[in-house]
Amino acid sequence: MTTPPPDEKAPEKTPEKTMSLLEHLVELRRRLLISFLFFACATVASYFFAADIYGFLVKPLAQVLPGENRRLIYTGLGEAFITYLKLACFAGGFLSFPVVASQLWLFVAPGLYKNEKSVFLPFLVATPALFMTGAAFVYYLVIPVAWKFFAGFESLHPATGMPIQLEARVSEYLSLIMTLIFAFGFCFQMPVLLTLLGRVGIISSEWLADKRRYMIVLIFIVAAVLTPPDILSQFMLAVPMMALYEISVILVRMGEKKPKIADVAAENEIPAP
Repeated sequence: MTTPPPDEKAPEKTPEKTMSLLEHLVELRRRLLISFLFFACATVASYFFAADIYGFLVKPLAQVLPGENRRLIYTGLGEAFITYLKLACFAGGFLSFPVVASQLWLFVAPGLYKNEKSVFLPFLVATPALFMTGAAFVYYLVIPVAWKFFAGFESLHPATGMPIQLEARVSEYLSLIMTLIFAFGFCFQMPVLLTLLGRVGIISSEWLADKRRYMIVLIFIVAAVLTPPDILSQFMLAVPMMALYEISVILVRMGEKKPKIADVAAENEIPAP
């Protein structure tokens, strides 16, 4: 008896067993619990360095405001303490992001074949890299320019009768700068999101190119909502987002030359006997 030739479309790796819905939920709970515990530990550890984190985030304002006796104020008894807790959570989120991403990958990976893993893994690597790029962009480029613009409205000259001097609340300032960092970090995820949608087959490069004018309007609306109310800051977010959109069109077009994720999954299915 001759042995039949192996099926060329057989999966390179078959999952060892099929998990039930309850088992999936238990596994998801375990991954979420690990992520939460690491976030909690990172937040507690970060609280002991809250003063250093505060110094790092307030540095752009300190470099813009003239004079030696400048300060941030708080008007409530618990405001400073709550602000330090927010700083600790902010740092804890940054530190725990790689762990959360790895737990997400460990939850999804067992159900993927080798070809599917090779498709998803680059997106997992690009996500934190682009987030850090967006955070660095707003901290080192956008915030110094925006703070210099707003500080320019101070009027300390005696000729004005009564000087205008900035004494910002520490909670408002830190909430603003943390919001900007997260907003820019998430906006820089555009290539990951659009490229993944293109690989799945939901969108195409032709569709993205055809809707470019509408996307530009949407980008400026998002920039106007997320940035402080000045034109310069809005342009400093909108211009990189438009560049990222064009990069996304190129990446989606390149991905169209490769098999879609759904096609890879169909090819990996075990043929019926």
